[in-house]
Amino acid sequence: MTPPPPAMAITFLYYRDLPRAFAFYRDVMGFCPAIDQGALAQILRIAGDAHVGLVDEARGMNRWQAEKCVQLCIRVTDLDAWHAHLQACGVEGLTVPRANRAIGIRAFVLRDPEGYQIEVQEALSEGP
Repeated sequence: MTPPPPAMAITFLYYRDLPRAFAFYRDVMGFCPAIDQGALAQILRIAGDAHVGLVDEARGMNRWQAEKCVQLCIRVTDLDAWHAHLQACGVEGLTVPRANRAIGIRAFVLRDPEGYQIEVQEALSEGP
């Protein structure tokens, strides 16, 4: 017998300064707080049933690492508006939007306050 499908997806990222990370994802990225786990973690809704969990590395199952091997990617419908917003917020590591016709996207990247890379992408109207 197959179990019921998951109710949501959460990707957990680990931080030294949880309040700073939470403020960035809530105030700059505009993600909505979904589950408050106090000093341990804050879970924010990205879209649909996709969530990002921000964990205090001193309390969580893993520890903060300087070298990040995870990229959070969000797909949007107005890449230029997102780029202008993030540029106005002065986020770190913001690149210019570029097209990748081979995979049918335009995208740019930025860094969150502790170095995780975030890719913001939109589908090209002509497709791959």
